[in-house]
Parts: sequence; C-alpha cells; structure tokens
Amino acid sequence: MHRLKPEFTAEIRTIVGDGNFREGEAVAMIDYGVAPENLGAGAVVLPSTTEEVSVIIKCCRANSVPLVTHGGRTGLVGGGLSKPGELVLSTARLNRILHLCPVERVAVVEAGVTLQALQVAAANHRLEPGIDLPSRGSATIGGMASTNAGGISAFRSGVMRHRILGLEAVLADGSVYTDLTRVVKNAAGYDLKHLFVGAEGTLGVITRIAVKLEPQPLTTATVLFGLASVDTALQTVRRGLEAEYGHLRAAEATWRSYFRLTSSHHRWSAPDYATNHPVNLLMTLGGADDAALQSELARIYEDMIAVQPDTSAVIAFSGAQEADLWRLREDTDLIYRRHPGAPSYDVSIPLSQIASYLERCLADLKAIDAAFDPYVFGHLADGNLHIVLNSTGSDISAEKASAVEKVIYRDIGALGGSFSAEHGIGAKRVAPLSALSNPAKLTLMHRIKDTLDAPALLNPGKVLQPGTV
Repeated sequence: MHRLKPEFTAEIRTIVGDGNFREGEAVAMIDYGVAPENLGAGAVVLPSTTEEVSVIIKCCRANSVPLVTHGGRTGLVGGGLSKPGELVLSTARLNRILHLCPVERVAVVEAGVTLQALQVAAANHRLEPGIDLPSRGSATIGGMASTNAGGISAFRSGVMRHRILGLEAVLADGSVYTDLTRVVKNAAGYDLKHLFVGAEGTLGVITRIAVKLEPQPLTTATVLFGLASVDTALQTVRRGLEAEYGHLRAAEATWRSYFRLTSSHHRWSAPDYATNHPVNLLMTLGGADDAALQSELARIYEDMIAVQPDTSAVIAFSGAQEADLWRLREDTDLIYRRHPGAPSYDVSIPLSQIASYLERCLADLKAIDAAFDPYVFGHLADGNLHIVLNSTGSDISAEKASAVEKVIYRDIGALGGSFSAEHGIGAKRVAPLSALSNPAKLTLMHRIKDTLDAPALLNPGKVLQPGTV
C-alpha cells in the first residue's frame, strides 16, 4: 500500500499544527459522508486560511502528492473519493461568514460554511441564499460551487453558477486567484470564476465565495396535489407561476413508487388522498399574508379540478403539517436503506419532453428487468429528474448497468437536456461525459486542465479521463 512519506507529513503538520492533520486511526473519527472510500487516503489536512491552503498545495506539488478537496462529503457521484498516497484537504475549518450586508444583499463566506449556516445568518436580515438542498445541514458553499449545485429553487433563482458574484481559489501551483466581486454587473474581461464553478476541485481549490442573496418571504404556504399525469402536473406548475397572489417557491414531483415508499415509512395519510396517483406534486408559494396564500392555493386546486376532476389536494395549515409534506419528498435516504448502493441517475429534460421521455425510459427499463420499478422524483419546474433503481447495487451486473445507462441517457442531448443535472461528474460519470459530449468541448476541457494543472494532482480521476482527448 502506497503511503505518504514521513518527511512530507511532517511538513504538512508544520503548516497547520499537529491537531489539524489526521492520519491512520485518527481518520476513522471523521465522518466519511456518503461513501467510506471518501477517506480512503487515510490522511486528512484541515487548513484554516487561504494562505495555509496555498502552502499545502505547493508542498503537494513539490512532493508529487495528489490532493482531493472535501466539503460536506454529500456528493453522490464519487467526486470526493480518495486512495492511499493522496492527501484529503478538508474545508471544515474554513467556516467563517466574512461579510453579510443586507443593503448589498451579498454574503462573502469561506468554502466550509454550510448552506444551513448561511441560511440562518441571512434569515436574520430576512434574506436567503436563493438556493436550497435537502442536505443543507452538511453541504458546504464551497462544495456546492465546485459541483454547480442546483436544488429546489433553481427554476426561480438559478443554480450556483447564477448565485456566485465572485470567488477566490488556490491554483495547482499554489498561486491565489482572487476576484471577490460583490456586484452583479462586471464586464471586466474574461469571467474566470466560471472555470472553478462545476470543476469539482480539478482546476483549483475554492476558498472564498461571494454569494448573491434574495429577499425572504414573510410566510409560505404548501400544498400536495395528487395528479393523473405529467402533463397535468406541468399545467399545475404553470398555474403556480401565474399565481394572482404570492410567488412560486418550489414545485417538487414524486412519482407513485417513491411516494408510496416515503408515505408508508412515515405513516402519512390524509382523508381523500390516495397513494396511487401517478404523480404527486408538492408546491410552495411565498408571500406576505398567510391567509391570502392559502386562498391562492385553494384557487389553484379549483382550477385543476376543472381540468382533471380526480385531482386530490392536501393544504398544510401549520408549520408541522408543511414539514410532514416536505419529508415525503426529501427523505431520499429511505431508498438507500432499503436498497444499499442503488444505482441512481440525475438528468435534466426539457419540460415539453418529460412525459414522453419517462414513458419510453420506464418501458425500456422493464424490458431489461421486469422487476424494475424505479423511484422517480425531482424538481419538476426545471425538468430535473432523479431516477433510482429499486435494486441493491451489488445485484446489478456490469452488463445490466451498462444497458440501464444506455436507456436513461439515450437521446438526452438531442432532446436538449443533460445527462448530469446537478450532481456533477465525479468518478462515476467520467465515461458518460466522454461518450456523450461534443468532441470540441472535451478537447477544450483537456486544454484547460493541462494549462492549470499539468501534473494532474488536483482531484485525479474525476471529471476527465486521463490521456483522452
């Protein structure tokens, strides 16, 4: 087993202090997140400043030690996997909110600040980051920037790429790129921050981010609709976007198999609401008056009844009821507890193509294995679907996995969609990126990687296949 040289680890300890470098058994005390292999390197450094990150990277470069950057370790595509001989750099101690101005509606934070921490701080000024994820308690702003995270509010406020005004990153040679612009309008040459947003730590280590904030509504109201089809659900979303009062904050869909799983586990039920609707749509409106929002939801329900008489609805009349409804959408861990290692896919489909895509996709998956009844859920207003097989990962042969992937990814580019909506490429989607991307795009990506990180020491084995153009 390849291990780090003692003289290298001694130098790293000198940079950050003995207590901020973990090796061997001490690493076992760290939460590995979604995969034990994240901490496969067996060595973790926890810097607390950009300057320390810079010196660490210079040390890694001088000793040819690959570096894997970790945020909250919530990624689902293996972007944080590491192995012996590599060094994990955790941003856990880069956890300060450096600037939060309600007049500017901007926050400048270090990479290790969690989304929830920023949400709480912003809420004190009736502001919010404009992006939300179920893993908000552990997902970090730096990690979200590195993966160009999307989440619940993307249809309204964009993905991380749209939330970031400026950032700071340490490059592979240890130099520091700093552009912490705090304004929206900035036409001063190439906008280089976008090189690092979505690069998953392969081009540099993000250390600080300037995030645009949005006004937070005084109150929200949530309804769960049981609907007959994707088309009816999309009509309902459009009705929400055209609300006479309030604004649409979320439109989350769960298909039958996933809804049955979560509602059964949480023993959720409501009068006159069956669990066999083809599509269940969770909608939230934001505004200034709770009663007016509730009335608007009732009007939307009446409008949809006129379109589809068998539409069901449950309106939450309290914060507890609202939380219960959201739990039915957000408790995705139930899938993986029932089916450990279940293969999952994260695609974006243009709204007009969702119904036909799913009809074709689910039928073709049944043809591969009659037992397949995938869990489907996602952000319906922006077309992001999550498809998770109802099968333990170890039960899926390589041949079957390849057949499933071909079914799910077939024609996505031609439709105008994306095979990777918000989870990134990591280690698990490297081959699809190579197979499905425009050759000129891949060539340009390799040129950028070779220019910024010729030794390929930053997050090796992620995003790009080494030696392929």
